[in-house]
Amino acid sequence: MKIDGKPHRTIWPAEGGDAVEIIDQTKLPHSFEIARLETLADAAHAIKAMLVRGAPLIGATAAYGMWLAMRADASDAGLSNAYDRLYETRPTAVNLRWALDAARRKLGPLAPEARPDAAFKLAGEICDEDVGINRAIGEAGLSVIKEIQAKKKPGETINILTHCNAGWLATVDWGTATAPMYLAHDAGIPVHVWVDETRPRNQGASLTAWELGNHGVPHTVIVDNAGGHYMQHGMVDLVITGTDRTTRAGDVCNKIGTYLKALAAYDNGVPFYVGLPSPTIDWTIADGVRDIPIEERSAKEVTEMTGRLPSGEVATVAITPETSPAANPAFDVTPARLVTGLLTERGCAEASEEGLLKLFPEMRQAGED
Repeated sequence: MKIDGKPHRTIWPAEGGDAVEIIDQTKLPHSFEIARLETLADAAHAIKAMLVRGAPLIGATAAYGMWLAMRADASDAGLSNAYDRLYETRPTAVNLRWALDAARRKLGPLAPEARPDAAFKLAGEICDEDVGINRAIGEAGLSVIKEIQAKKKPGETINILTHCNAGWLATVDWGTATAPMYLAHDAGIPVHVWVDETRPRNQGASLTAWELGNHGVPHTVIVDNAGGHYMQHGMVDLVITGTDRTTRAGDVCNKIGTYLKALAAYDNGVPFYVGLPSPTIDWTIADGVRDIPIEERSAKEVTEMTGRLPSGEVATVAITPETSPAANPAFDVTPARLVTGLLTERGCAEASEEGLLKLFPEMRQAGED
């Protein structure tokens, strides 16, 4: 997607072939900065400290992290250490495990001297695959948007609500939830996006709004609790969110607050869709509320907030009493019964095991296991 008119991905090999470069998302929207990853430790830090975030981009960064690790130590011990070091960074996003498992399967049988080049090639393939998947998710979602457009008056705006950032900043390019929005906008369909601020890290206000604005998509930032109000007043035509892990039964784990949006959408008859790249499906579990580990992040994300002062300086300030503790679960689980459809690279699936298996029949054995 575009920044100041120039196409960008979120991760790419640096010139010279000895490092990886990323957009440091902790600096957005106030500053656009590129971070350089040269070691396994750099990659692990980028994931854990959320310089990169979003399930697909976490997976891509982990793949490049394996390459950086193999450049330093391509032994069996080095491979095992790299896997463990990267896996422990973010426990909820299934793409992390998926990318690391793919790397271990690919690199394990190879001689150590062959592992660096193979790891670099695999990371590039994972990135290119992600771009293709997200574009295809966009096409599936575009069909839904066109169906809604057909029921409206000519030229009438289609209002879409999204939560957190499942945009191109959360992937390698295009995004999952935002891909249909970008394709619709680029096709001349009048869309407007309600952007949830998404406390506590404000990924909606800071990231989704930033990228939509750079691409020219009309949008409005709203507080997290305003979505239900707009739905009640007929000002939301559909909701599209992303997902960090989806069970084989169609339960969706996404940024905290997604469940409440799904409840509001269900109560008001607003379609609730999820952009779902297939690597994000965890075929090993069926009950998301029971079995998906929910990351508990630092209380400081709740008790402090970062913003730009009138002077232009970016500062972090405390917003709660010093003596008040804070809890910070990073994700919640939306049961499949509240999900209208799962937008995948193979089309739109019903949020159920059979619905997913119709599009991914090769995974039937995995679900039975």
